[in-house]
Amino acid sequence: MEAYKTEFIEFMVESNVLKFGSFTLKSGRKSPFFMNAGAYTTGSQLMRLGEFYAKAIHDHYGTDFDVLFGPAYKGIPLCVAACIAFSKLYGKEIRYCSNRKEVKDHGDTGILLGSRLKDGDRVVIIEDVTTSGKSIEETYPILKAQADVKIVGLMVSLNRMEVGLLGKAGALDEIRETYGFPANAIVSMAEVTEHLYNRPCQGSIIIDDTIKSAIDEYYKEYGVK
Repeated sequence: MEAYKTEFIEFMVESNVLKFGSFTLKSGRKSPFFMNAGAYTTGSQLMRLGEFYAKAIHDHYGTDFDVLFGPAYKGIPLCVAACIAFSKLYGKEIRYCSNRKEVKDHGDTGILLGSRLKDGDRVVIIEDVTTSGKSIEETYPILKAQADVKIVGLMVSLNRMEVGLLGKAGALDEIRETYGFPANAIVSMAEVTEHLYNRPCQGSIIIDDTIKSAIDEYYKEYGVK
């Protein structure tokens, strides 16, 4: 596993973003783990987060794109932080763009924040986590309605490795099949489990035998076959 991946896993734990226990998800599923990107709140956390995203985006998509698009609301700070980091690490200026939940009819009008989109723009979408892929159902038509853009790919921080909306394949795989662009994550839950299982992190064992058993049972029901 690449060094930045193990660092990111420990960073999520350190930032109290990735938790283990018993959680009820928006979907109604009872999950033994939960990720909340809203817990990244400080300048140093956002700086490091942007660098992790930038490294993963560079690994998967290189530098041949123009815009990072972060869907409102959590995607807004993600794409801003990643744009700053991309410029710092790779010396390329990438424009940031996000959407508003409501169209603004005065001043800076329209549905977009940041850069306007134009025909021919190559766009990478950035999100926190994809459980079912439902968010892309909303994001994709917004992008295509603004200009004739090319979606280079999607980058999320964590691949939960659960079946998508169609219930047949993983959410990221379903996105690839449905929309025709690649979807990747900084780390997967398999990598998280591999790294943290019975290994000290922040002075304690985060995934012990009990948590590992709960994760295994969860994936028997909801995991990608």
